[in-house]
Amino acid sequence: MPMAARGRRRASNRPSKSALALRWIGIVVLLVVAVGYVQPLRAYRQAEDDVAVRRAQVERLEQRNVRLEQQLEEAGTNEFIERSARRLGLVKPGERLFVVTDVDQWRRDRQGGTGTRIP
Repeated sequence: MPMAARGRRRASNRPSKSALALRWIGIVVLLVVAVGYVQPLRAYRQAEDDVAVRRAQVERLEQRNVRLEQQLEEAGTNEFIERSARRLGLVKPGERLFVVTDVDQWRRDRQGGTGTRIP
């Protein structure tokens, strides 16, 4: 009899078929839920990356805007207007314009040690 009792105990310790089915269904449901979270998590990470890129772009544009505003303020000054006019070759009334040419050649001659001097 002890063997028969052991056999019954083993059979009674084994979960029923319905309990096994419920466990497998539970595992499948958990897997489906886990897989369902993968795409939203990917989308969230992508959105975070996009936000970081956009913030960097905004920072660069703000810095550029500051530089442009500074240039705009400088452009309204008389000194800027005069420098710009002189770059264009304009002179004030009563002034004479001198155009110096071959400056690069003069510098090369001077650095080369030829000793030529302009009188």
